[in-house]
Amino acid sequence: MPDSTSKKPPRPKVARQPMPKQPAEVRIDNFDEVPYGYTPQLAVTEALRCLLCKKPRCVAGCPVNIDIAGFIKLIQEGKFKEAARKIKEENALPAICGRVCPQEDQCEKVCVLGVKGEPVAIGRLERFVADYERAHGDVRLPKCAPPTGRKVAVIGAGPAGLTVAGDLVLLGHKVTIFEALHKPGGVLMYGIPQFRLPKEIVEAEVSYLTQLGVELVTDFVVGKLDSVDELLAQGFDAVFIGTGAGLPMFMDIPGENLVGVYSANEYLTRSNLMKAYLFPEYDTPTIRRKTVVVVGGGNVAMDAARTARRLGARVTIVYRRSRAEMPARIEEVEHAEQEGIRFELLTNPTRILGDDQKRVVGIECLRMKLGEPDESGRRRPLPVDGSEFFIDVDTVVMAIGNRPNPLVPQTTSGLEVSRWGTIVADDQTMQTSKPGVFAGGDIVSGAATVILAMGQAKIAAKAIHEYLNTLPPGKDRQG
Repeated sequence: MPDSTSKKPPRPKVARQPMPKQPAEVRIDNFDEVPYGYTPQLAVTEALRCLLCKKPRCVAGCPVNIDIAGFIKLIQEGKFKEAARKIKEENALPAICGRVCPQEDQCEKVCVLGVKGEPVAIGRLERFVADYERAHGDVRLPKCAPPTGRKVAVIGAGPAGLTVAGDLVLLGHKVTIFEALHKPGGVLMYGIPQFRLPKEIVEAEVSYLTQLGVELVTDFVVGKLDSVDELLAQGFDAVFIGTGAGLPMFMDIPGENLVGVYSANEYLTRSNLMKAYLFPEYDTPTIRRKTVVVVGGGNVAMDAARTARRLGARVTIVYRRSRAEMPARIEEVEHAEQEGIRFELLTNPTRILGDDQKRVVGIECLRMKLGEPDESGRRRPLPVDGSEFFIDVDTVVMAIGNRPNPLVPQTTSGLEVSRWGTIVADDQTMQTSKPGVFAGGDIVSGAATVILAMGQAKIAAKAIHEYLNTLPPGKDRQG
C-alpha cells in the first residue's frame, strides 16, 4: 500500500501548443482568418498544462474577471460547451476577446507557468470554446432577471457599449443601443481586419445580445438626431456613453493634405466595413497602391500594413522608436514580418512629397536615437542630425493614434471633459459629472484595448444598476 504522505508524482512537462495557421505565402493573397484555432485534441492538451491554482493570479490579470481556472478545468474534462458558458458568466464576447485581447500583457503575464517557461495559452482556449459552442449550434441564453421597468440608453455599439448592454439586460433592465454606423461592433467591425477578426464572429456575438433582449438602433448619430439630454427627457432613466476614440490624429507635417495620405481609420473602414477588398462585388472601390508607408507601431499600424500587403502593395512600417518599444502585440509584429512587410525602426517622417497633381510620390524621414524615458516610461526618440533620407511611395497611412470625437461631449450639458477631449468619469463607478450619465472605454481612457474598455463597461453596468435601484418606483430620474 503506498504511503499516504508521499508527494504526488511530478506533472509531465508539456510545451505550449502552437495554433495552426495559414502559411504566410498563402495568406498574403486572401483576407481569410490567419490562425485556424485549436482542434479539440490540441485544446485539451494545452488545458492540461494548467495547474488549476487555488488562488489563480490570472483572474486578477483579467479586466473582466473571468473564472479562468474554472473554464480551463471544464476543457480538461472535455466539457467544451460548459466551458464557454462559464466564460459567459462574466464576458459576453469570448470569441472576440480570444482573438484580439493582449493576453500576453494581462492574464497570461501572471501565469505561474510563465515564471520558468511559457504560460498557459488562455486566449487561445477562450477562442476555442467560444467557436466550439457556436459551431455546434448550442448557444444557450442565460435567464434574465424579471423586468425592472427601467430604461437605459447606450451610445455606441463598440466593445464597451455591447458589454454594458449585455450586463444590464441580464439584470432585467430594458436596454437600447444607439449606433452611428450601419452595422454594430464599433472598432471590432470597422477597425480590425477580417483576417484577424472575421466579421461573422462579431455579428454572432451581437446576435447573442439581441437574443437576450437588447434593442439595437443603427444609423443613429447621437448629438445630431437626439442629444443625451433629449434621450433622458424621452424617458431613459440612465445613459451610458461608449463612443470610443474615432477621431484620427496626424503629425502636422508638410504634405499631409496630398492625395494618397489616409488616416488608418479611413483606410481600414473602407476595407473592413465597406468590404472594399471585394470590389466590384461591393460598390466601394478598394485603395490599391504599389508602394505604401504606414506610420506607427501599434496594432492599428500592423492592421493597416497587413491590409495593404494583401491588396498587392510593397509595404514599409515607419516607427520612431525601436522594436522593444513597439506597442503592437508581439504576434502581430511577427505576422507582419512573415508576410514580407519591411520595418524602418528609429525613423520619423518629416514631410510628404507630391507631384504637380498633388499626389504622393515620396516621404522624407529622419533617423532617430533613444534618449531618456518620457512620461510613457519608454525611451524618448531624439533626431540624428543630418540623417535625412527618402522613401519612394504612392500612399501614406497615418496610424499614430486617435482622439475622442467631440460630438457627444459638446452636445451634452453639464458634462465635464478633460483637456484631451475625454469624458471625466469616476474610475470606481464610471459616473460622469452629469447625474444618470455614465461613460467607459476609449471615450474615457483614450485609445486603449478592447478588453480594458469592456472592464470599464462592467464597472459601469454595476454602478448603473445600483443607481437605478435608488430611483423611486414609478418615477423617472428627475422625480
